[in-house]
Amino acid sequence: MDPAALSFSLATERDVPAIVVLRTAVADRLTLEHGRGHWSTAVTENGVRQAVATSRVLLARLEGAIVGTLRLATKKPWAIDVSYFTPARRPLYLIDMAVTPELQRRGIGWRLLAHALEVAAAWPADAVRLDAYDAPAGAGGFYARCGWRERGRVTYRDVPLIYFERVLTGPPAG
Repeated sequence: MDPAALSFSLATERDVPAIVVLRTAVADRLTLEHGRGHWSTAVTENGVRQAVATSRVLLARLEGAIVGTLRLATKKPWAIDVSYFTPARRPLYLIDMAVTPELQRRGIGWRLLAHALEVAAAWPADAVRLDAYDAPAGAGGFYARCGWRERGRVTYRDVPLIYFERVLTGPPAG
């Protein structure tokens, strides 16, 4: 795969079915490799449609096909405890990242994250936060290798998580 062949765009309503297929394939692969867990949650068209309508769903495309996705949202996910993070006036939350299983470990995720940080800086946001499963099926090592700062490890509703953050600007003025 030629990394230069990747393109990035915002998802639209007509991308919803392909996003569902991609995220379902990733959930199925994780379930096959690691057994049932929170990563096994079913993805629905209604859920993805709602995400496209209320946040920015970014896509990585290769020869027109969607091969990666993530969502940037202003609304804090249920599992995030903001006390672990750098104070920020305009934080965004990175959610639902997925790369086609057959194309993982080829730089797509890293490039999609880099694009997400560009989008966040232009939003404008001053920090991007996320949680990753602290389990073999989790992506904590991936985010650390991509330069995200670990902010804490918590268990929320019996789910072990690692919090990560990228600060895009200096601390807010007092």
